[in-house]
Amino acid sequence: MRKEIEKMDFLYSDWYNQYGIYFLLLEDNCVTSRIWVRLFMTTLLIGGITSAIVGFIINWNEYVHYFIDFRVINILSALFWFILWGILYSVVSQMGFFAYLTVHRFGLGIFKSVSLWNGVQVILILFVLFDVVYLRYETFAKTGESLLSYIVLAALLLIPSLVTAWFKAKQTNREAFIPALFFMIVVTVIEWFPVLRVNEPSWVYLMLFSLLACNAYQLLILHKLNMQSQQHRQSKQSSSSNKKTKSPKKLSKKTVH
Repeated sequence: MRKEIEKMDFLYSDWYNQYGIYFLLLEDNCVTSRIWVRLFMTTLLIGGITSAIVGFIINWNEYVHYFIDFRVINILSALFWFILWGILYSVVSQMGFFAYLTVHRFGLGIFKSVSLWNGVQVILILFVLFDVVYLRYETFAKTGESLLSYIVLAALLLIPSLVTAWFKAKQTNREAFIPALFFMIVVTVIEWFPVLRVNEPSWVYLMLFSLLACNAYQLLILHKLNMQSQQHRQSKQSSSSNKKTKSPKKLSKKTVH
């Protein structure tokens, strides 16, 4: 049973009815609620830490004198500022994650075929990558500016997405590669879009790496949370069945006396 749950993950429509993340939100018990809260808090933590690290790296020239002069107050204030933005990005990431679970469910229901739905997702992935490079170049490129910087930005999105999707497929099943890649690229770009419109490099990279870290974490931890929740449900069912089997014995003893 454990291997079956881990392999099903979010790819198949039956998974939503039996093992899906939705019962984490809808089932009324403290254990699954704690699992969801832990997912929420750890994602916030990952977003805050990633944003703090990336923020200082890409803005090092602006903050290096704080470290040289050992201005603790300034360092802490900048750290708090980056963590705050990372928490905000992580919330956006979690909204996108649960939105994709819903969209993916509707996609499977509409196309009635995993392979056909995966084909549609591949087309959308290619279209989004093209937009990230070409349309941004047409919109923001200055006279004589090379296309290379826009290709590099798309590569920074594509390479971590490929690695995450590969790990996802390795941990669950091969068919999960395309949905995972779609989530890491298309959903990340949708979440990333407000900053892309502004086109401020420091903010673009700050939000990109924060979103990638949060999205990858949620994607890779999902089947493990399903396993924990399913184990709890099984233990709860077994304990309730044991209580039912023990209750007739107690009644029989009372009748003897």
